[in-house]
Amino acid sequence: MPAERVTAGEAAARADGNEWLTLPARKKVLVPVHTEVYGRRLRDLVSLLESDLRIELAWTVPPHAFNGGVAEYLSALGATVLPWPEAVNTEFDLALAAGSKGMEQLKAPLLRVSHGAGHMSLARVAPGLPPGDRNDREPGGITGRAYLTWEGAVVPRAIALPHRDDLGALARWCPEALPVAKVVGDSTYDRIAASLPFRARYREALELDADEHLVLVTSTWGRRSSFNRLDALLPRLLSELPRPRYRVALLVHPNVWSLHGPFQVRGWLADCRRAGIMVLPPAADWRAALVAADSVIGDYSSTTLYATMTGAPILLARYPQHDANPASPGVDMALAAPALSPTRSLAEQLAYAAEVYPRREFTRIARRITSEPGRFNSNIRRLMYRILGIGEPAYAPATEPVEPVRPEPPA
Repeated sequence: MPAERVTAGEAAARADGNEWLTLPARKKVLVPVHTEVYGRRLRDLVSLLESDLRIELAWTVPPHAFNGGVAEYLSALGATVLPWPEAVNTEFDLALAAGSKGMEQLKAPLLRVSHGAGHMSLARVAPGLPPGDRNDREPGGITGRAYLTWEGAVVPRAIALPHRDDLGALARWCPEALPVAKVVGDSTYDRIAASLPFRARYREALELDADEHLVLVTSTWGRRSSFNRLDALLPRLLSELPRPRYRVALLVHPNVWSLHGPFQVRGWLADCRRAGIMVLPPAADWRAALVAADSVIGDYSSTTLYATMTGAPILLARYPQHDANPASPGVDMALAAPALSPTRSLAEQLAYAAEVYPRREFTRIARRITSEPGRFNSNIRRLMYRILGIGEPAYAPATEPVEPVRPEPPA
């Protein structure tokens, strides 16, 4: 179903409770989607508002360097999409966002959530300035002042934090935001946990035999990513992990697809697909592939951090030490996982990672992702309805397992 484009006149009619509307007296919720990654995270929140006839959703696409593909993502949802200039001139009862750009322009109480795990990286250094001490750079995301304030004022009405330890980070970097901070947990952690019993289902969707070893290769975006050095890694994946013993799936961050375009990324990876490497499309739910994997070769990213939940051995491909947030569980993960070596065979290194797998350490690291395991839905729903000023539905929200994922068709 194509996304519905709404004119300014139609938006005004809806806001005024026009007599043509079937359900005129509703709470209006705006969902700004900066990128596909943000949209996927916000989809977990929006599902908690479904079936409530008192609420109507509208979506919009704020300006962002990586918003290519967002229109297609929202179209696939069948979402009502307001053009950004109209969205910022329409009043809403609540706005849900996983990013900060442009949020100070909204006419709505804003609820900010994180779009990843562990606040793993530090804010970028301005061009021309020396990197400085890591302890002098604030973390990116929802604990740094640059992402929460505008002209000296805190923008969000509420800030949803994954872990109680984040309150300490917020107290250091943006103490004026503490009064609006709430520890609610992590939606992706809870959904992966709910999906673990369905591992066989996800492997079946990927057409894996029971004795095939799935190696999931994950890449974030930018110069610090595995994709930046994929020309060195790909030949090894093809020559050192032969079928039928191994199958390889490649997960590339949606920002890479967004910036370079699907045609280009598919072209770069065409030989891989022809050689049997599974390439996961940007709209796919990567959490299913993570649960299905027997081993993970990942860079320093949220996806690799979430792999500490699954029991799959991890080889760390890239670690941007100088840009890593020293307070993040990602640093613990980077120190616990063996580092990928260019001189030993991948099969040998995967076997070694399995042999020395630090199960207790990874369990401890995974606990640092959220201090509210299994309670995200109930906590965030309570917070949303309090901002809306209406009572919650009279049933407990369920945490659903993720849907199976299927790779791109062969080139």
